[in-house]
Amino acid sequence: MYNFSVKPFLAASLLVAGMQVGFAQDYLVNSLKNNQSANSKDSFQFTDVINIENTPVKNQGSSGTCWSYSANSFLESEMIRMGKQPVEISQVYTARNAYVEKGKNYVRMHGAITLGDGGALHDVINMYRKYGALPQNVYTGLNYGTTVNKFEEMQTMAQGVLEAAVKNPNGELSPNWIKAYTAVLDSYLGDVPQSFDYKGKKYTPQTFAKEVVGINPDDYVELSSFKEHPYYSKFVLMVPDNWSLDMVYNVKMDDLTAIIDNALKNGYTVGWAGDVSEKGFSWKNGVAYIPSKNFADMTAEEKESIFKGPQAEMEITEDMRQKAFDNYQTTDDHGMHIVGLSKDQNGKEYYIVKNSWGATNDYKGYLYMSKNFVKYKTTAILLNKGGIPKDLAKKMDIK
Repeated sequence: MYNFSVKPFLAASLLVAGMQVGFAQDYLVNSLKNNQSANSKDSFQFTDVINIENTPVKNQGSSGTCWSYSANSFLESEMIRMGKQPVEISQVYTARNAYVEKGKNYVRMHGAITLGDGGALHDVINMYRKYGALPQNVYTGLNYGTTVNKFEEMQTMAQGVLEAAVKNPNGELSPNWIKAYTAVLDSYLGDVPQSFDYKGKKYTPQTFAKEVVGINPDDYVELSSFKEHPYYSKFVLMVPDNWSLDMVYNVKMDDLTAIIDNALKNGYTVGWAGDVSEKGFSWKNGVAYIPSKNFADMTAEEKESIFKGPQAEMEITEDMRQKAFDNYQTTDDHGMHIVGLSKDQNGKEYYIVKNSWGATNDYKGYLYMSKNFVKYKTTAILLNKGGIPKDLAKKMDIK
């Protein structure tokens, strides 16, 4: 509806073709730099209502690992909520393990499933459950002289190994293809330590997850909202990055914001996945909303002032949300972390959202996202089930 021209590129590169993910990430950020107005920050007066403690903003570099950065940031806030001393969890360790599992699925599915950097919020929980966790300073993933992630070459090499396995030139797969594939990942990201010292004590990734991070993977649920599926039941979210074919709970559109509001009011943050390629999303200005008028129908003056203070928004319906998803106007572009609630000078509420593109915008790595934007552009949210209103949890049989 607003920025369809960027969608085919995102679908083909950011979500599917691993060798182009870093470029797609840079392309997306650069394209969003055009969605801005001068002196926007001076035109908005945000007053925080809820601002839950979270760890410092990170930079995912040239990698499509937003899902790992956002969901691990979420887990770090969970540590704070639980009264623990937060530790920066290695985002690349999580991603590395997901790449291993993704490679297995790719070969088992004869190449008919997504590859590349992309992933889903639930991947962080799944990898934590299976592989444990490492502190960032033990496993940085910067194994060949770079100072930030740069995954294009690695993904191209790894994809070549998997494609060779799928071709099955010997007529029968040997057990060595997975060793070759894992060796490519580890040559770029570093070998995984079997044990390590942390604050004077020796841990394995599993014992570190259990004793230091201390979350229970069973406490976390993922939800979405699409009217084509029965509400308050589970379905497979059909987006390319759901390579593990995990199921999510389906709630009504207005339930999404009701659940986020309830979680924040009770001290829980929320992982968010959705579409950020709309003209109403500006990373530089740190604001995301749904303009009341289609961008193509705006005058030059209206386009210039799109972020000069609060604007009227389009009312969102479940039909609009479903249609945008069905016609590729809503895709799973990006993952971020909702850490609070704020109001502008007119009293309209926005969520405070932590990003992983560094502290490079007007709000030093955070942005303000309207509730209408969340209703329209969310593909999934991840939260502790304790943050769900009791009546909705009962409808979904979440205990």
